Amino acid sequence: MSGPDLKHLSEKEAESLEVAEDSRELKWKSKSFMASFFMGDFDIGLSYPFPEQDEEDKKIGDVICKVVEDFCQEHLDGAQIEREGAIPAKIFKGFAELGLFGIKIQKEYGGLGLSQTNYIRILSTVGYFCNSTQALLSAHQSIGVPQPIKLFGTEEQKKKFLPLVAKGHISAFALTEPNAGSDPASMTTEAKLSEDGKNWIINGVKLWCTNGVIADLIVVMARTPDKIVKGKARKQISAFVVDARSEGIKILHQCRFMGLKGLENALIKFTNVVVPAENLIGAEGKGLKIALTTLNDGRLGIPGVAAKGSKLLSEYCQRWAKTRVQWGKAIGEHEEGADKLARIDAGSLAMETISNYANALADKGGIDIRMEAATAKLFSSELIWDLLDTAIQLRGGRGYETEDSLKKRGEQGMPIERALRDARVNRILEGSTEVMHLFLAREALDGHLKMAGSLFDKRASFSDKFLTLLKCGLYYPFWYLKLLLPSFKFYFGFKSPLSRYLRWINSRTSKLARALFHRMVLIGPKLEKRQLTLTRIVDIGVELVVMGLVACRVQTELDRGEDKNFKKAVYWLKSARLRVDELFRELNNNSDKEARELSQDLLNSVAPFEENEIPDISHPNREFGSDLSLGKQSERLNKLG
Repeated sequence: MSGPDLKHLSEKEAESLEVAEDSRELKWKSKSFMASFFMGDFDIGLSYPFPEQDEEDKKIGDVICKVVEDFCQEHLDGAQIEREGAIPAKIFKGFAELGLFGIKIQKEYGGLGLSQTNYIRILSTVGYFCNSTQALLSAHQSIGVPQPIKLFGTEEQKKKFLPLVAKGHISAFALTEPNAGSDPASMTTEAKLSEDGKNWIINGVKLWCTNGVIADLIVVMARTPDKIVKGKARKQISAFVVDARSEGIKILHQCRFMGLKGLENALIKFTNVVVPAENLIGAEGKGLKIALTTLNDGRLGIPGVAAKGSKLLSEYCQRWAKTRVQWGKAIGEHEEGADKLARIDAGSLAMETISNYANALADKGGIDIRMEAATAKLFSSELIWDLLDTAIQLRGGRGYETEDSLKKRGEQGMPIERALRDARVNRILEGSTEVMHLFLAREALDGHLKMAGSLFDKRASFSDKFLTLLKCGLYYPFWYLKLLLPSFKFYFGFKSPLSRYLRWINSRTSKLARALFHRMVLIGPKLEKRQLTLTRIVDIGVELVVMGLVACRVQTELDRGEDKNFKKAVYWLKSARLRVDELFRELNNNSDKEARELSQDLLNSVAPFEENEIPDISHPNREFGSDLSLGKQSERLNKLG
């Protein structure tokens, strides 16, 4: 496939885009439900019957989740961790004994060998008691050593590292830098091969490394020597497993946040850190591709935990809305209260649906879930924030008051304000909302770029452009005509009004594909700079996908005689339809141009911040890792019994 046209970009922008494009998966292993929407194809066969967890696998999950719940009920106090800013040693020891540091690691390497779905169920169970502890587990095995080694490691690496992390050696992931976040082309951490070829030497600084303070092993992304592509140097980023006790590693600072107070998150400096050559993961230059592939599964933790939490939130809000009386009626009987209850409960169903669907695809294996995982993450991280905010409003002053304060004055403690602070980071980590929009937009354009990419590529020859023009001339007129023709799909077998909404989704899918195509033709390569336009297009696709999945899930339940979610689904479908119609209107009637002009004036009126030097000091309390880490302080932990 031809790459995007870069002539309208600055040199820095072009370099960043080339690095990002080089790390993309260029081929699709399977048809994507999400991607198909942007081409006008609502393929209900990919979502109905709705995929559900295998009964035997569910039984396994039921048993382990009950064990985890009992342990957490007795030992895991989220309020205490919030106050003290650290997870107690007994939690590490207990989790290690339960095998929770190797949930998805194969049994042959010392792990539990559980499915993706059961992994998310366990994370969700832990998250109910403490989000900081859930984040520890997730970072350790979703983006830390276990997942990249499982997917890309050699057999020797698997035998060496997986048994260690499965029994409790904590792992972390180091990608972000003080001046390099979502733009990996700005990365400055370097890895250079020693003269004898036996070791890599790493120098640089990494920021926001979750588990970094207590880590035994760290997956580090670093620049390796550029490769020459068509006479031009192209940056390479590679992935390494680094022993956190290596000489030259300093924990400069433990980062603290508005939520997730128990996170052991670090600013780490690497100075001439020696890493054995065999610790390179995958091939040289494949680090970003490894990171993106790893994140496909890693992103699924957010929607799973959000869905579980929102179900409990909904139940609590229902009880509160029935208990609290204002003006002679329970607040849930007033329209304002009723609307909030409906949105929280139906939103919980929607999040659980997209989460279950994406995890089911991951468990099947061999299915490309890059867009479904990103969709689930984007949708759930935005919605859980909205639902928690809605719950606080329903609770009034009690929603704003802390759990401890409520308990001390004799009321039922409900940590909604803590949950809100904890949930805020979901819109930022593992791909911010803005990055998810751009990621999904790029993947949505893939079908068109494969077809017509050469027309926008200045490097393509005249013959390539001519052949592409012929191919487009044979494809697009028929494709576009199909999008204009009325559909005669009636979705027989679906209960009304589900069938009516499915017909509406089908028609709006065609409208979405036309809207994207129109803007490609009219704006051309500069469309990638119209981020607000792309955001609306992606949000329309996300809403339509979730609508389709909710309808298919509930009909699948109806097919076996269950109607518990029918009213929730109808409410969600109606409210989502209103949001989609509004997003379509905003595509043509918005204030984007005025925002750009005003922003430019504002930027011209101020000076940027000066760059600060990073202090060269060790962490004052801990050295390379924590006094809690099993790998480093096993003797101390054994004394706990």
